Amino acid sequence: MEQVTVQRAERVAVDVPMPSRNFAATRRMLLIVLAVSIVFPLACLVGYGYFDYQRRIADANDMIDRLARVAEEQAVKVLDLNRQMASRVIELLGDSDDAQIRARAAELHERLQNIGGDFPQVASIALLGINGELLATSVAYPTPAVSIGQRDDFLAAKAMRPQPYFSMPMFGALSKTDVFTTAIGRSGANGQFLGVVTVALRNEYFSRFYRELTDGDPSLALALYRQDGNLLVRYPSWPSGARLSVHSAFMSALRDKQLFGHVRLNSSVDGVERLLAFRRVGDYPLYVMSAYATASIVAAWRTHFLTIAALTALPCIAIWALVLYSLRQLEAERRAWERWQGEVAMRLSVEASSRQLQRMGALGNLVAHVAHDFNNLLMVVSANVELARLKHYNDLEKEMLAVERATATAEALTRRLLSVARKQPQKQEPVELARWLPGAAPLIDATLGEQIELSLRMPEGLWQVFADPTDLEFAITNIAMNARDAMPRGGHFVIRCQNNRLVGSDTLLPDGEYVLIACSDDGEGMSDAVARRAFEPLFTTKLRGSGTGLGLAQVLAMCEQAGGTAKIDSVPGSGTTVRIFLPRYRERAALAGADAREPLPTTAGAVLLVEDNEEVAAGVTAVLETFGCEVRHEPTADQALDVLSAGERFELVLSDIQMPGRLNGIDLAEKVRSAWPSQKIALMTGYADELDRARRLGIAILAKPFNIDELHALVACGS
Repeated sequence: MEQVTVQRAERVAVDVPMPSRNFAATRRMLLIVLAVSIVFPLACLVGYGYFDYQRRIADANDMIDRLARVAEEQAVKVLDLNRQMASRVIELLGDSDDAQIRARAAELHERLQNIGGDFPQVASIALLGINGELLATSVAYPTPAVSIGQRDDFLAAKAMRPQPYFSMPMFGALSKTDVFTTAIGRSGANGQFLGVVTVALRNEYFSRFYRELTDGDPSLALALYRQDGNLLVRYPSWPSGARLSVHSAFMSALRDKQLFGHVRLNSSVDGVERLLAFRRVGDYPLYVMSAYATASIVAAWRTHFLTIAALTALPCIAIWALVLYSLRQLEAERRAWERWQGEVAMRLSVEASSRQLQRMGALGNLVAHVAHDFNNLLMVVSANVELARLKHYNDLEKEMLAVERATATAEALTRRLLSVARKQPQKQEPVELARWLPGAAPLIDATLGEQIELSLRMPEGLWQVFADPTDLEFAITNIAMNARDAMPRGGHFVIRCQNNRLVGSDTLLPDGEYVLIACSDDGEGMSDAVARRAFEPLFTTKLRGSGTGLGLAQVLAMCEQAGGTAKIDSVPGSGTTVRIFLPRYRERAALAGADAREPLPTTAGAVLLVEDNEEVAAGVTAVLETFGCEVRHEPTADQALDVLSAGERFELVLSDIQMPGRLNGIDLAEKVRSAWPSQKIALMTGYADELDRARRLGIAILAKPFNIDELHALVACGS
């Protein structure tokens, strides 16, 4: 967003009209077309599926209603015929008692055959006496000795006369087939009970009719029930004794003696859900029922719906593909358009950027030269203070220590100036964070301001690191300044330290032991795009004039020069965490316990000092002479090279880097290494543009102003 704003501002600045193209509106329109092409067919398909399902349910109800009507008409005809046959038999018998009927058994056998023998539904006609004994039958003569006096159908017919009673299904002993009977009790003139006439109807006759009516469709069912819910006949057949649940809707309709109706229920026998139509059979206590399994309706509906959906999807897929292709082309066009705009903006802003870089370069060089000259002055002061210390101060110890403290403060200030200019030499040393960080806390707290609370969290046993303390302090201060700007209404800034062992991490650091310094705030955070560029030099999201874009770049540079790295994690609206990884410092045993402030031993040897500043040269020469060294001073590298070329040799060549003449200190070092590989050489500088070049040569570098311990260690190493 910031980049786009800057580009627009620069367009206005140069007053060049930039054509516009509203890709967002075009993309929005294509997305609307895509949404409509999905939602509208889907809504139509869902609506069609719903109404088609309801239509199929209605059609199924109509079909089972027609089947129930046909089954009811057939049952009425059969039962009316039964009633007529029973009436003829009762009329034929008159008031005959059991003895009279037995006497006419042969005649009655033939008459019963004539009455019911031509009807396929009739299995047998039987005459029963007052005690339930079989007196005559249409299927056997002589009449077998059979008695059903204690059977439910005989007792019910006796009690209900002259109304018929329909028995439960049974296996006919004489007809040898499954039947249910219609039993009608006979009464005399004075109302006495004379016996029972039964007509046995074949179950198979009804089953065959129901099978033909359903055309053998297993999803359809037809049945004949008694009013009490007992099943007489069903196709397809159910196990014997199957009975409706007393709580079913169909059973409730039977109890209420409804003439007809529709219900939807799950069968208590096989658990299948069915649509059910029922009708009462005339004025008989029987009901016919037709049913259709809803699973078959759903299966047929699903097959049809999927076919329609597939046919509907074909043109929709073509539309979707066309819209997606258009979106892809639009995105490619947008990227090309933005690249073109970026190139134009880059060309428009290159002049302004060049001027800015020139100003910054000039400022950096000015600061560097001022700091360099200041460092030379500090070097003179520092060298003379060291000489005074070696001479035991001569009663001026308090005053010289004050000068030494002021020199250290001025040195830190100079290093900060050089840090801004990116020209400071590293002055790394072991840093014990558990002690150093609380000492730096007041400066960090002052940077944050009164509205932000600072917290330090450090575990016990925190490892030492090897870094430049001034640069480290400057890095954390830069992070604190960014946190302050991200929390204008106040908040919390937390610095957490912990020991880490990295193995295959995403930091691109070699596996090993590192100390993590995590600086977290709960400010506004930054987007992923800004976080990816946060460490870039000159990149800033602050308003023009409010930031240089150098703070986080300095943090990363400090970490990398120390052998570590820096990472940034940020969530918009939740805060930012900058993680600094510094390698663990392991103290060398040879240096352990050494006291730098003890008097130093003398070291003999010849030293060639190359320094253009006479005061610095005089101070360094005096310090070297206290070590017992014989010093030869040359003001330029060109003159020093002439001395070496003349054949003179020295234990150590100590040269400044920035000097007048054809060669600087690094050029001198390269020529010495090339011509005299065994010659020891070291460099000293207040700033350097070519330190990487010097480090590749493996040359020791002293950062001005250096103390006497560093110089003595170097001379001792060279001797």
